[in-house]
Order: sequence, then C-alpha cells, then structure tokens
Amino acid sequence: MCGIVGFTSTEIGKEKCLRQLAILHHRGPDMTRCMQVGKGFLGFVRLAIMGLSPEGMQPFCDKDGDAVVCNGELYGFRPLKQELIEKGYTFQSESDCELLLPLWKEYGTDMFARLDAEYALVLYDAATDSFVAARDPIGIRPLFYGYAQDGSIAFASEAKALLEVCHDIMPFPPGHYYKDGQFVCYRDLSKVGHFCEDDLETACSKIHDKLICGIEKRLDADAPLGFLLSGGLDSSLVCAVAQRLMPQKPIRTFAIGMQKDAIDLKYARQVADFIGSEHTEVIITREQVLKALPKVIFQLETFDITTIRASIGMYLLCQAIHQNTDIRVLLTGEISDELFGYKYTDFAPSAQAFQQEAEKRLRELYCYDVLRADRCISGNSIEGRVPFGDLDFVEYVMSVSPELKMNRYNKGKYLLRHAFEKDALLPESILMREKAAFSDAVGHSMVDELKAYAETVYADDEWQKIAEKYAYHAKPFTKESLLYREIFEKYYPGMARMVPDFWMPNREWEGCDVQDPSARVLANYGASGI
Repeated sequence: MCGIVGFTSTEIGKEKCLRQLAILHHRGPDMTRCMQVGKGFLGFVRLAIMGLSPEGMQPFCDKDGDAVVCNGELYGFRPLKQELIEKGYTFQSESDCELLLPLWKEYGTDMFARLDAEYALVLYDAATDSFVAARDPIGIRPLFYGYAQDGSIAFASEAKALLEVCHDIMPFPPGHYYKDGQFVCYRDLSKVGHFCEDDLETACSKIHDKLICGIEKRLDADAPLGFLLSGGLDSSLVCAVAQRLMPQKPIRTFAIGMQKDAIDLKYARQVADFIGSEHTEVIITREQVLKALPKVIFQLETFDITTIRASIGMYLLCQAIHQNTDIRVLLTGEISDELFGYKYTDFAPSAQAFQQEAEKRLRELYCYDVLRADRCISGNSIEGRVPFGDLDFVEYVMSVSPELKMNRYNKGKYLLRHAFEKDALLPESILMREKAAFSDAVGHSMVDELKAYAETVYADDEWQKIAEKYAYHAKPFTKESLLYREIFEKYYPGMARMVPDFWMPNREWEGCDVQDPSARVLANYGASGI
C-alpha cells in the first residue's frame, strides 16, 4: 500500500507538493519522494511490499523522461517482466510497478485493459508533455481528482491530500483513464454482454477454481501476510484456501468483537481451530468505539451509515495489528455480497431485478465496502488485498445467469457455498452459516451504542431542522446519520457529493422499505445474529 499525488502544474511548488504528500504518510511510512516532471510534480509515499530494496522507490523514470507513480499490485507480473526483458527492456528493482513505463511504451492507453491488477496511477509522458491517470475497474485502489486555482487538474490517493489546493474534488471513476482532458472508460465489469449458459454444477466448479486462483495471486508478497477473519463465509473461505496453499506454516488470522456480545469471535475461533491458523482476538469497548468515530470518518471521507458502522471495528482491529505485529499485507473477504447477493436481495422480485441491483452495487463498490477496506487497512500502514475482487472471478460471476444466483435454495450465496462443499476446507456449520453484517457481528451492542450516543447529541424536536441544512444532497434521515454527516462536514465542508448516497437496501422492493441499512431490520435476518 502506498500513496500518490500528481500535480499537472508547477505553480503549486515542490514544498507545497511535499506538504500535501505528507498528509498521506499513513499510506507509505517507509519513504517519501516528490519530483518535478515536465510542467508538474509526481509524489510518492512508500510502504514496501514487492521489491523491498531502495531501487523499488517511485517515481519510476526512464531515459526518455517518462515517469510514473502507482499505488497498486500487478498480479502475475514475473512472466510479463520476462517478455519485456526479451524485448530489450532493463529493470533495476524487483518491484512489479517498474513494468508500467515499458508497458506504456509498448501499448499506450491499451495497457490499462491488459493489466491484471488493482491500482491507481499517474503517468507523465515526455513525448507529449502530458499527464495520464488511471484506476482499476473496481476501484480497489483509491484515486481522487480536483482542479487547482490555475485550472490545472490534480490527483491524489485520498481527497484530504487535495483539500488545500483544489476545488470540486471527486473520486476518479473506476475502470477509466484520464488523458488530454477526457475521462475514457476502458473496462466496465458491471455490463454483461451476454450471460453464459453454464448449469449449476459447471458454474460452481468455475467459481471454485477462479476464486482459488484469485487468492493464490494475492499471496505473493515480499512482506509478511495476515488475514482478517470474521467467521463468516467469505473471510473463512479466503483463510481456509490460503492455509491449504501455504501448508509450510500456519497463516496468521485476526478477529474482533465487542466486550459483551461479540457474534463473530466464536465462529472465527472455530474456523481458526479447524484450519490450524495462528489466531488473535481483539476485544473492544463502547468507549473505544465512540472515541474512534471522528478519526474513522476522517479516514473514510464518507458519511455513509453502513460504511462507518462496519469500519469502526475493522479500523480498530487493523490498528491493533499494526501496533503489535510485523504484518504489512492483509487479505479480506469484501465484494462477495455484491456478486452473490446479500440478505436484502432475497427480496428481489425477479432475476432481472437481481442482476440490475448487482450491477449497481458493483459500480458503486468503490464508495462503500471497497473504500472501507482500503481506508481501515491503509490508515494503519498496511496493504489490503481483496481476492473476491479478482477481475477474472468478478467477470465470470457477473456473467452467470441471475436465475442461478437468486436465493432459490433457502440459503443465500448458495453457489459459493456449494462450490466448496466437497473440499472440506471448513466445518459444515461455517460453510452454511447465515450471513451476518460485519458491524452487527462485531456485536449488536456496537451499533446500539452508536445510535444511543446520537440520541444524546440531538433533541427530538431539533434534529430534523438541522438535517435540512443538508437537503441539497443525501439528506440525513435519522439522528445517527445526522451525527455522521456533521462530523464529515467538519473535515470536508461542502464535499458531500463525493458520496453518491446512503447505502441502503432497494426500497422499491417489498420488504426492503426500511429506515436502517442493517440486515437486522429485515424479516429474513433469522439466525444471522446467533
């Protein structure tokens, strides 16, 4: 995990560039560098993961004057590197990102669609004296852009690094590149040209193999690895597969829960004991949750209820990992819900509606679960990797007939569960365990305490009047949502449009017109909270 900035005008000055870059220090505490290139600056803060030597420091430059900064991982880069060596390119480090300039020389903007990567980059092309920026198709790695006083565009890994120099700061759209003043879509994973005709067993077999491949790719690191384990299906599968792929020593797993009613901890412990991982539990209190709230919102750059609730436990867990271990890479289980369905998608009125919802959620992932995973982990100087976000895996699952993915089996995410039934990687009770939202599974009391705290901040007869201030975009609709919005506005005044809206179940569906995003309020929550 690293942090990048790119200013396309020298008017900002190197000193100012370094000050803005320092705001991203948490993303890359190992080394900092800012370099003038052409009429602008590229800056980089490094967390060394691949190619740990000083030669892996960015910006990477070549003899023609091209330069690039990239926060990302290029999977399967070694065979690609060998191909480039055979074409006459030379390399100074073991860093995967050093391949980017040779790839630019070979393919230009066509290279973005060729990358099997999660990345955000800014590149200076000396031949045209211009800057190019790009982001991976899901938006796993963050990138923002804004416009400086002189009208020039600027880029940074987080919006907070552009606050003092830019206006109209917005997320860089995933699956796009920026060149010559235009944003161009090079890959949209949410659009399915045609659905494959695979039957249930064929689809499950491919899901099985593609997920294992996605996990295996993400085990490649020159720095120590760890795994977030909730005891739910998604993170448990990632951990179980990884342990089988790395039998030489136990993987290190981490779980978190509230002091009085943690749901996740017992299930995470069952998984850890079953797969034989080296397991650590972190217990948190009401006081820690409330104290962390402003810091978490500052890190997240959002006011979304679901994202904030789920981030507090995740942030505190990653903080404990950073403070007490040498781990620099964490694998997580995000993105599965958007692909296979969540509690509320059981209410989808048709297969077409299910698919449309999946497409919407996938397009917006970078604003919600993917944002949470990045900020909670990078905010504690660790890199996050998301196997369920493997591009080949996502593309295939999106192409599976929605008739197969809908809950016709009295068990959500049945395809994913069935795909791994024969492997005996997990206890049957875990493989078939009902879904529980992470914020709830940390402990129902955590969400309850946040709501109760919001009740003490606003009187019943005043909160709605205060909420009217924000009626122009995503108006708060509960005291809790107003509390989060006001903390957000303190740090990011007038920047609410960075967030599309509140993540909520599809209120147009019968059974989903609710006032709280938690699955706890849905009629089918059932055994999820047990």
